[in-house]
Amino acid sequence: MADTSAQAPITGENSHSAGPEAQPPTKRPASLSELFIAFTLLALQGFGGVLAVAQRELCERRNWLTPREFVDTLATAQVLPGPNVCNLSLMIGDRFFGWRGACVALTGMIAAPMALVLLLAWGLGHASQFPHAAGWIHGALTGIAAVAAGQIIGTVLKLSAPLREHELGGPACVALAGIAFAGMVWMRWPLLWVLLGLGGVTCVVTWLILRRRAASASELVTSVAPVAVLHPDASGPRGSTPTQRQSGKKTP
Repeated sequence: MADTSAQAPITGENSHSAGPEAQPPTKRPASLSELFIAFTLLALQGFGGVLAVAQRELCERRNWLTPREFVDTLATAQVLPGPNVCNLSLMIGDRFFGWRGACVALTGMIAAPMALVLLLAWGLGHASQFPHAAGWIHGALTGIAAVAAGQIIGTVLKLSAPLREHELGGPACVALAGIAFAGMVWMRWPLLWVLLGLGGVTCVVTWLILRRRAASASELVTSVAPVAVLHPDASGPRGSTPTQRQSGKKTP
């Protein structure tokens, strides 16, 4: 009889680990050209900040990163010195194509916006000679600022979803975010104090939780190992039947 064990469906813990949340991103940029075009289009949509559309483009539309990977990469980009969007493009480009991908992604992020800003500065310089045009431009920029604020708020709400799976738990993450917001908006704490103080404490606590989980997992493996040593032939020789194992016979 043919062995059908390989065709059995995955159940139990294996089916949980094979779920959609545990799967890595199934797509990646096919070439450096695709990476450059993606970051150029991303930058051209970033009115008021690229982060408002980066999560949608990279996670939902192109499926290059999972939401948890995007949040982790963004957190690292914000801690490092320099503009966070530039750090983000460097890290994502390096993830797929190494240093070449980092250079291409950064170029795509800043080339088109820089050209548009230079063109806009030239136009505003000439429009200042006409009072009516200056008022129209001021109104347009004010409207764009309101739309950009709404995009940033929506992005924050989207980025908060993966925090439910964080090691600290959803309520703790919400409390930490509230403390950071209150410290920076109302108490006027410097950003460096928030990163080194509140961020440092959070990193230490998360590390302790991960260390405790690793110790529990190692203890579980140690407790299961003696059972396998005491009963190494519990399943019998490969290819033998229960009757043959009882009679001590083996298949040739």
